[in-house]
Amino acid sequence: MPGLLKKTFFSMASILSIASAVLIIVALSTQQWVTGSILCKTGADLVNASDPEMNKFIGEIYYGLFEGRKIRQCGLGRRQTKIYMFPNLVRKLNGALHVFIILFLFIAITFALVSFGFCVYNARKIPYQSIKGPAGIYLWNLIAGNWLFGVFGVVSFIAALKLHRLTERIANFNEHIFQFVALEEHYGFSFWLCVASTATHGVNFLVVAITGIHFPRMQKKQPEEPTVTGEDLLY
Repeated sequence: MPGLLKKTFFSMASILSIASAVLIIVALSTQQWVTGSILCKTGADLVNASDPEMNKFIGEIYYGLFEGRKIRQCGLGRRQTKIYMFPNLVRKLNGALHVFIILFLFIAITFALVSFGFCVYNARKIPYQSIKGPAGIYLWNLIAGNWLFGVFGVVSFIAALKLHRLTERIANFNEHIFQFVALEEHYGFSFWLCVASTATHGVNFLVVAITGIHFPRMQKKQPEEPTVTGEDLLY
């Protein structure tokens, strides 16, 4: 059985692995990957709106990988519209890229769970210098930690946002009269949850690396044996 210190560190690594999977699941299920403001350009141009009046034509938008919401203002008050990525909207976007992002994140969840299993195994058994030991945990964290999959998902999402004008294309979906322009775009907390998932695997590398350090053992002080002198033998 591994020592108490190593069991503690492997237990910490298992908690970090399961936390990474939970963070990605929450990121996938929430709608705050991107938040921003959108200008109803058609409405503003119709009335030739100046700066003080421009606020009447600025709405809000936020969306995730599956759903979102658009709050449009075109001079007639706020109108809310639900955004559904599947099945129709994703066809107007770069559908293959969008599906790959989701696929990469699901793969990252899978390998995070594999890393969790290996950490639990090493906390209960003597670690072997093989795929079952720390080397295996490094491998699964490398894959699950988004350096191969999760980072690809994040980088692909950034590419879709910046290169394909994702927010404007979503804002103008099914709009036949009004045209919208994205004024501001910010990465929401769902996006940063995915980045935090990557960070947990980086910490996991350090935690598992610490288990390979041989700490000096605390030796118990042995009681001194009484010395017997010639005078003691006389008694």
